[in-house]
Amino acid sequence: MSNPLNKPTAKTNKGQPLVSILIPCRNEEKYIGKSLDSVIANTYPKEKIEIFIIDGSSEDGTRDIIRDYAEKYPFISLLDNEEKIVPTALNKAIEKVKGEIVIRLDAHNIYDKNYISKCVECLDKYNADNVGGIWVTRPGSTTTIAKTIAIALSHPFGVGNSTYRLDTKKPRLVDTVPFGCYRKDVFDRIGGFNKFLVRNQDIEFNLRLKKAGGKILLVPEIVSYYHARSNLQDLAKQNFWNGYWVVYSTKFAKLPFSIRHFIPFVFVVSVLGSLALSTWISTFIIISGIVLGSYLIANIYITIRLSLKKGMKYFLFLPLTFLTLHFSYGLGSLWGLRKIAVSKFNFKF
Repeated sequence: MSNPLNKPTAKTNKGQPLVSILIPCRNEEKYIGKSLDSVIANTYPKEKIEIFIIDGSSEDGTRDIIRDYAEKYPFISLLDNEEKIVPTALNKAIEKVKGEIVIRLDAHNIYDKNYISKCVECLDKYNADNVGGIWVTRPGSTTTIAKTIAIALSHPFGVGNSTYRLDTKKPRLVDTVPFGCYRKDVFDRIGGFNKFLVRNQDIEFNLRLKKAGGKILLVPEIVSYYHARSNLQDLAKQNFWNGYWVVYSTKFAKLPFSIRHFIPFVFVVSVLGSLALSTWISTFIIISGIVLGSYLIANIYITIRLSLKKGMKYFLFLPLTFLTLHFSYGLGSLWGLRKIAVSKFNFKF
């Protein structure tokens, strides 16, 4: 089967299309201004963009910041999202867009100055239906632990084979991308985002798009920068709910999760299950020790390699950061499975 990326279409001379940018947010006072500044600084003509910021009843200063930007820039509009979740925010904005191209962005991110231009160019050049880029993780603060978290989230041991988080050299077809740039007619063809998916709505939408014959393209020249959580407590909370929604999302849609999404779940169940069973069968304490010991050996090995490359000041923090990532994600997945069991079988536990 030939690679459809080998023969990009010739550039057209139709001029630059109107681009509608959707930014759902809630309580993003710390980042919304920086994020909007990066979007406004893009090289794409300002008369060819409209920006909808859909706020989920923020309780900090987010709405005031957005209003200031909307007063200053006529192409920025503030919309309300009483449901406070991303899919309903996106669906509300989609009903109002006028552009031929729709880009879904995030208020927690910073975008390269050619982000919009590159998205539009590659959408046309490769005749794609959705284009996205790589996601570079930056520390949430200047502390050593914040920098350690950013390192862990940029390594395969921390995030698995998540292509858009890791280094890729050339455009490639993928199952999903962060902050996609879509042709507007995609939403007419397959509908909007699944309102039941508080998270993973992009993955489910792209699955439907791919099943409908759509082409999803990852382009390394398209770059955004994500500010990671700055402490282990916030990281654990975020990753717990990531793990929860990976499993609980399956109640509402069949999603193309890879094995990397379930490895933390298997790890946690193996350790906790073996420890629980060891109270009756002593052999299981050995199994638990083997699983945990193997994990710790891998953890320390990766830590040594990264510390030699990034700096020995990270040596003490990396093992704990990886453990926090994996254990919180696995516990979240376990809690999601519990939630499905409760709703399906009316179990009470």
